[in-house]
Formats: sequence, C-alpha cells, structure tokens
Amino acid sequence: MTTCPCNSGKDFDTCCGPILDGSVKSDTAEALMRSRYTAHVKGNFEHVANTHAPEAQASYNVSAAKAQSKKTKWVGLEITETIDGGPDDEIGTVTFTARFEENGEMHAHRERSDFRRENGDWVYVDGKINPQIEPRRIDKVGRNDPCPCGSGKKFKKCCGAN
Repeated sequence: MTTCPCNSGKDFDTCCGPILDGSVKSDTAEALMRSRYTAHVKGNFEHVANTHAPEAQASYNVSAAKAQSKKTKWVGLEITETIDGGPDDEIGTVTFTARFEENGEMHAHRERSDFRRENGDWVYVDGKINPQIEPRRIDKVGRNDPCPCGSGKKFKKCCGAN
C-alpha cells in the first residue's frame, strides 16, 4: 500500500491514482484539487494541463512546470476550506496550502482555487494566491510548535525569532 501524496490518508490506487490514469473522473472539486497536487508530486503535468478550464489553459506551461519540478520536492497538502464543489454542484472553491522544499528551504503555496463543471467534468478556473483569511486567535505557541503563520518552520525559527 502506498499512501496517496494528497494527504487524504487513502491508498494512492484508490484515491488519486485512478484520476491521474484517466480511469475515473473527479466527483468533487476537492478530489480534482487533490489529484492536481498529486500530479505535481508524480510529474504528471499533462493531467494538470488537461484539467484547466479552456480560458485558463493558455496560462499553464507544461515544459516550464517540468523544469521547475526538478528543483522542487512537494512535502504536503492541507485543504483548509471547501465551499460547494460537491457531486451535485456546478461550481466550487477549495482553499489549500501546498508545502514544498526548494534549494534546501521550506515554502508554502497558499491558494483559493475556483472550479466548475465543464461538460460534466470538474476543471480548474483560476486561483488567488495568498488569499486573506479570517484572523484566528492563538493563545499560546510553544517554541518547538509549528509556526502559526504556516511557513512550515518551528515557531522559534520563524515568527518567534528575536
């Protein structure tokens, strides 16, 4: 059993694998989002390109994505919010954080992505990078806890550094 890179906790062969190989369609916007992340992890950039809405396809460059992937190690996906995008919906929004390592440093890509059904299939329409989110109150953060800013670093090495 190989755990799916999308952090669903499911086996790859029953999660994103069938979506990536084309044997199954994404039934929700979130499933498509997870498969697109997994496609980056697995180097399946054609899946990413093929799941863009027609008006968004020109903005995605497969060869540039392949070149970028050579220096990027994807390390985790966290879905922070899903609005609509269910099996009976026509549109949906998924907010996520994708963590990656590049040149020995950890980074986080945060995005609120919009999806819609196109001929019955979910497609990526566009996304807003680093969307504003509602502030949340944090009572206490330990020095060795993950930094609440979402950087992926320990608090003492990030916002808690003096």
